[in-house]
Amino acid sequence: MMQKKINLKLNLSTVQSAFLFLLRVAVGWHLLYEGMAKWLTPNWSSAGYLSVSKWIFSGFFHWIASNATILKIVDFVNIWGLILIGFCLMLGVATRFASISGAVLLLLYYVANPPFLGMDFGVITEGHYLIVDKTLLEILVLCVLAIFPVGKIFGLDRMILFLKKKQPAVETEKKMDELQSPEIPPVTSRRELIKSFAALPFIGAFTLAVLKKRGWESFEEKNLKDKFDVVTSATMKTFDFSKLTDLKGDLPRAKIKNLELSRMILGGNLIGGWAHARDLIYVSKLVKSYHHKTKVFETLLLAEKCGVNTILTNPILSTVINEYWRRKIGKIQFISDCSLHGNVFEGIRVSIDNGARGGSPMFRQF
Repeated sequence: MMQKKINLKLNLSTVQSAFLFLLRVAVGWHLLYEGMAKWLTPNWSSAGYLSVSKWIFSGFFHWIASNATILKIVDFVNIWGLILIGFCLMLGVATRFASISGAVLLLLYYVANPPFLGMDFGVITEGHYLIVDKTLLEILVLCVLAIFPVGKIFGLDRMILFLKKKQPAVETEKKMDELQSPEIPPVTSRRELIKSFAALPFIGAFTLAVLKKRGWESFEEKNLKDKFDVVTSATMKTFDFSKLTDLKGDLPRAKIKNLELSRMILGGNLIGGWAHARDLIYVSKLVKSYHHKTKVFETLLLAEKCGVNTILTNPILSTVINEYWRRKIGKIQFISDCSLHGNVFEGIRVSIDNGARGGSPMFRQF
């Protein structure tokens, strides 16, 4: 018995097509910039992200992070995969292949460090996640883009499909994506060309935004730098940044009774917004804005990786430190200065309740 084949047509309204197009461009924009940001960042590596993996394939990810040659290949594929996938999605060329490739790449990110209960330590995020995070959401979006012929609605895939239809037709069974493609008239009118190259303004906007963010130097600025020393300030002209791999040996520690302290202790003034910048009254607000919660977590984790096991800070930051512990990002201990809005006794109470190991200036253990 012959089964009757049904020719499926995808009938989308103009509004539906426009929003699918914008969704494709938005995801492409994000992936493209993620790739470019990694490419433009000196010595960027995925080693840190892979080394804190704790789920089912953690051993495999740790092996990649520990093998310099394999890590270099993975970083290369990571960077240029994001760039090419993002670029294809924005232009609407090879859209289905780009969507599937992007979903697979993001799935590897998700598997390496999933937002499961008790498994989010060591990975800094900008929000609180439980199973569903932005990576999983973007994977699902890419699956939607792979199912719908979004490149053939607005994109270069539309032009490519038209050029293919000009070739002599071969009587073969059509693929499902072709059956679901909208009818495309000859690409001769201005309207059809606009639909094929609809993403070009977004490419231009992306380029301008990247140049502005990365520092598009004007002719005047370059001319000034060539003639005058505009770099000199109270700091050095150039900085040589060290990496964790440059550390030699362990940071010494000492004990005060049962309290073990690293010989170097992290200070909390800048984190709490106490810049002590004299008449520069805006600096305290500036450093406090810079040290948002995610940045504080990054600072504490970096300090621990350098061997610093203690921070001296105000009890007002104890809630942030407690969240750092609760999310199992790290175990850094804190010594409180016991001053809470001028009330020492209240500061002592809050410090004890929130797990402070000692109080300054005597470092007397509670």
